Amino acid sequence: MAALSYNFSLICSLVLILISPSTAKTSFRPKALVLPVTKDSSTLQYVTEIKQRTPHVPVKLTIDLGGRSLWVNCDEETYKSSSYKFAPCHSAPCSLANARICWDCFSEPRQFCQNRTCNILPDNPIRGIFSNGPVSMDVVSIQSTDGKNPGKVVALPQLLFVCASFDLSDLAKGVTGMAGLGRAKISLPSLFSAAFSFPRKFAICLSSSTKVNGAVFFGDGPYVMLPDVDVSKSLTYTPLILNPVTTASISLFPEPSSDYFIGVKSIKINGNVVPLNTSLLSVDKKGFGGTKISTVNPYTVMETSIYKAFTEAFIKELANVPRVKPVSPFGTCFSSPHIGSTRVGAAVPQIDLVLQSSKVIWSIFGANSMVQVKDDVLCLGFVDGGVNPRTSIVIGGHQLEDNLLQFDLATSRLGFSSSLLFHRTTCSNFNFSSHA
Repeated sequence: MAALSYNFSLICSLVLILISPSTAKTSFRPKALVLPVTKDSSTLQYVTEIKQRTPHVPVKLTIDLGGRSLWVNCDEETYKSSSYKFAPCHSAPCSLANARICWDCFSEPRQFCQNRTCNILPDNPIRGIFSNGPVSMDVVSIQSTDGKNPGKVVALPQLLFVCASFDLSDLAKGVTGMAGLGRAKISLPSLFSAAFSFPRKFAICLSSSTKVNGAVFFGDGPYVMLPDVDVSKSLTYTPLILNPVTTASISLFPEPSSDYFIGVKSIKINGNVVPLNTSLLSVDKKGFGGTKISTVNPYTVMETSIYKAFTEAFIKELANVPRVKPVSPFGTCFSSPHIGSTRVGAAVPQIDLVLQSSKVIWSIFGANSMVQVKDDVLCLGFVDGGVNPRTSIVIGGHQLEDNLLQFDLATSRLGFSSSLLFHRTTCSNFNFSSHA
């Protein structure tokens, strides 16, 4: 277990160093926090918003489930804050961020380029590129919750983030950074749980609608959706697997991946096992293979041989429905007037991801397996990821929507609900409109 986690007491002590005495003495300590999450209709990215800086300004961020930190683009024209600080070399924030190298400016020092600072390399996984930026701190405010309604707004006066310098053209409109939720000491779940001393858990519940918010919860449940359904009571659990090799675009030092991997042992369609090379389902010593969960991939991506076997098996089980010309990026599409509907979406074969045993199954139904691309065309929402990809299966956003996923960092365990439509609720049913 020691290899799967880090020294949380050290993290707590380092984070508490960064909290001002006035905050540390406050009488209100939230048991959990909540952020609204919107699906962007153009990019299909999941976007949230925090309040940052002095004076506070709203900052839009794309959710990166496996990201190791919060990063925000900083430039002197748009980033203005009287409370901004950078981390000097060898300081507590640098230690927390595992930033071992001191950096100097190539030109005259200025607001976002100071000599003797510690820098790290924030990642933009959507484009597969990285930047270089100083470990920084500023005020951030976020809403607390009792799990049923939003509560008081709480503030962290020196929340760690990375000042980046990215071309933002591949991000949703108005987004200026990414909110990293990954397995790292400076990801938002780690920082929030250490600062407020609540359990090292967080949960995502992504809405399938581009008009109604889903939610990210930091802390333990309950997670209550209208009409008074505590969806945290509907979870099945599977171990989170640590990939020993980083999956980021680049890393200066050897380190494990901050992505969340799970142990898919086989895939079934309508109860029938899909014949595939099961060795691809395990992570090897070089960090290749396995199955990870991603919010930056809009659809599940499969290594070519897995994709071919999977789609052929699905087509066989849906042989009575006419196929139509594929619509990019999908390779398998059907005539939708020949497909019925159910409470959990299109009436198509059930897909099961079999995990640590035959009794632990993540089931995917029509609402999460199919994509309506035209009025009369439904496509299987899985994409060919090519030969020899870094990760064999990347479970994408569409397959996560209206499913609750709880990540327990202390026990390295994932709780998953499968479709909330079976419980007559959705991820868009958290009551953001009334307060605790």
